Amino acid sequence: MKRNSSTLTAAVFVGVSALVFGISGVGAGAAPPAEPTDQTLADYIAAGRKAAPVAESGSGSGSACTSGSGAGSGNGSGNCYGGSGSSAGLSGGYASDTVGYGPPMTSWLAAFGYGLLNPDVAPPGANDWACKPTAEHPRPVILLHGTWMNAYNGFAFMGQPIKDAGLCTFTVNYGRSTPIQGGGLGAVLPGVMGTGYIQDSAAQLATFVDRVLAATGAAEVDIVAHSQGGAMANWYTKFHGGADKVRHLVTFGATHHGTTLIGIGALGRAINNFGIDILGFVELFVGHAGIQQTVGSDFVNRLNANGDTVAGVDYTVVGSRYDEVTTPYELTFLRPVAGATVQNITLQDGCEQDVSDHLTIMYSPRALSIALRALDQAGHPDLVCTANPWLLGGGGKL
Repeated sequence: MKRNSSTLTAAVFVGVSALVFGISGVGAGAAPPAEPTDQTLADYIAAGRKAAPVAESGSGSGSACTSGSGAGSGNGSGNCYGGSGSSAGLSGGYASDTVGYGPPMTSWLAAFGYGLLNPDVAPPGANDWACKPTAEHPRPVILLHGTWMNAYNGFAFMGQPIKDAGLCTFTVNYGRSTPIQGGGLGAVLPGVMGTGYIQDSAAQLATFVDRVLAATGAAEVDIVAHSQGGAMANWYTKFHGGADKVRHLVTFGATHHGTTLIGIGALGRAINNFGIDILGFVELFVGHAGIQQTVGSDFVNRLNANGDTVAGVDYTVVGSRYDEVTTPYELTFLRPVAGATVQNITLQDGCEQDVSDHLTIMYSPRALSIALRALDQAGHPDLVCTANPWLLGGGGKL
């Protein structure tokens, strides 16, 4: 029995670690995971929409969610900290501006390494604070990285082409937190960001959006986001007034409905529901944000409790059949409420040779063309189709 418990703990740890590293047993050229049935997908989503618990206390006018063990905290906007059975830990962290620029990259792996060693540089094309929107392109674009990523390695491929399309682009390093603040052990690496509570990161995004609007004179922004950045931006539109400030939200591999991590994350959640705080243990390693993105977490529950989307925002949601982190990949897709429009796109539809996974999707020429079409359909109506290697990336080159 002791050996079985140790094996189970190790399995869940490896699975949740995949959320931030993007590593799994799916290899380059391998067949994508079997697609779930409609009923299976409905069951996954329903599991993530249980009513979130309400704390007895919390400052402000909103309700606060609690975690299954440890103390919950509220900030007056109905935020849910912790992970439905994970340890609450400390809330903290901050966002930071970029300093200087890194080189353009076509390979995700190379960009990730450069970003670890140069954590504060901006991706090419971003954060020209003198840029002013035009009548043709009236909205600046904010680029949001994912978990354990940073502004540079999230957009070293896409940043310059979006700027070259005539769009003012801006980005920020959000969710910077130390291990003591709940960022996990990975947060000791200087280029690892997006680890703090996602609600805190959404508040940081709210501040950054207001800065961009003030600097550019624009009334709204568009957002292009990867992984956690998409779910965080969705939280911003729902709980931080972002619905009135965001026109287009374009997401790639976003954890809108959480992830099962090929079943391991769902297994961990089930174990937690039996009263064993295994996700709280894993959270010590991967950080708050990693655990919040598993199916059934308080964060996922609250994010989708009143519908996937908000009125007034146009959503373009992209998933890959080869995504080994947001699984099943259909969990990234959204359903519109009245007044919202949603276009759900599977990357391989019409382009089977693009086998981008969770991380290399941000280095896919097809993904870039989808983003440009969403931001400027008149100027970029066509989608490209090239092969893009799994895991390594390559900007369409092997």
